[in-house]
Amino acid sequence: MKYHLVTLGCQMNISDSGRVKSYIEKLGYESTDNPHEADLLGVIACSVRQKAIDKVYNLIAVWNRQKAERRNFVTFLTGCILPDDREKFLKSFDMVFDMRDLTNFSKMLSEKIHEGTYYPKLSREDQAYQMDYFWKLEGRQPDKFEAFVPIQNGCDKFCTYCAVPYTRGREVSRSSQEILEEVKCLVDAGFKSITLLGQNVNSYGLDKKGKEITFAQLLELVGEYGDKSNKEFRVYFTSPHPRDMTVDVLEAIAKYKCLGKWIHIPIQSGDTEMLKRMNRKYDIERYRSVIHSIRTILPTATIFTDIIVGFTGETEEEFMNTRRAMKEFKYNMAFIAMYSPRPGAKSSEWVDDVPKDEKSRRYAVLSNDLKEVASQYTAQMVGKEYRLLVNGHDRLNGYLSGLTEGKIAVRFKSDNELLIGNFVNVRIIKSSDFSAEGELV
Repeated sequence: MKYHLVTLGCQMNISDSGRVKSYIEKLGYESTDNPHEADLLGVIACSVRQKAIDKVYNLIAVWNRQKAERRNFVTFLTGCILPDDREKFLKSFDMVFDMRDLTNFSKMLSEKIHEGTYYPKLSREDQAYQMDYFWKLEGRQPDKFEAFVPIQNGCDKFCTYCAVPYTRGREVSRSSQEILEEVKCLVDAGFKSITLLGQNVNSYGLDKKGKEITFAQLLELVGEYGDKSNKEFRVYFTSPHPRDMTVDVLEAIAKYKCLGKWIHIPIQSGDTEMLKRMNRKYDIERYRSVIHSIRTILPTATIFTDIIVGFTGETEEEFMNTRRAMKEFKYNMAFIAMYSPRPGAKSSEWVDDVPKDEKSRRYAVLSNDLKEVASQYTAQMVGKEYRLLVNGHDRLNGYLSGLTEGKIAVRFKSDNELLIGNFVNVRIIKSSDFSAEGELV
């Protein structure tokens, strides 16, 4: 028996998919990249973006056409799914279930029933119980040297554009002891890059006050282990929330070599009034103070961000304030998204009043601003030496590619595949907007 699994969305979904794969394989299934060979076809979905949901509709339409041709297989759907999407997909998939119910998958499969028609609203304690059970399942990492470790699930922020609180529930923190054990096991197994995952990682432990440590204390423990291990590896985290970013987190990163000097700190908009409509719970001055602390405590750190253009009611002046923020904070990378309403999120009740053409224009303008500020950083890399974690072949034949500690992509001439998954030193000889070219030292 074989299975084929499609994973959409963020790194959290990728991490969850590792536990899904391990669980299914314990039932006797073998993974295949060819859906035509599979007896079991599944999707880990993402309701956060309409584009990802459209992909699910396309996949199940193809699979159900094959079923109509008398091919025998079972389909299932799990992941981040909004209630509205969930109800619609129940008509198309054989099984639809919450990720926390994975341990019931064997029963569902044997009975071939539609699951998920009733999703009770769980208390935080019940969510925590289910997540603890899920996190104890064996996970699988996406490759041999980069790993993802979930430390938290859900979100309490309720940004007006966001579906996550309705797909993953309220914030639940994982046991710090389990997190540290998983990190140690991954390092012992030879993993070189580990990312701690959560919707708001720096609010880790706040749901278990008095019973769990803070995020800064968790980083301290990881850093102490890194120093004692005498092994070279990097630990990152994503994503923090600007309201909860504290100086002690930055000081922990500065203190320990294994904690990567890279911060992904979403701004979403550079305008305070827009941030209020987004319910981001900080203003631009608060965000500016966070960036100042990063630049002061971690002067070598790169900074990535997330930005939404064309959110409901966004005026030209509000957009210009976002452009000003881009130029002031000089991001190394920004993940820019054109706003699309998600059913269930508060803003879906509002008129999506920025025309699509205008969203596209603002996206293009801000992307050009990003190139301008990011290229200033890569240009000053020329002539300097950096330590790369080699992660694969470059698109240019005869070259390998890797990431600096600050996650800047660098290619270098080499055909030695044994370098993949290992650290090397390179001297930068050329730069482009977001990447650079180096030579082995």
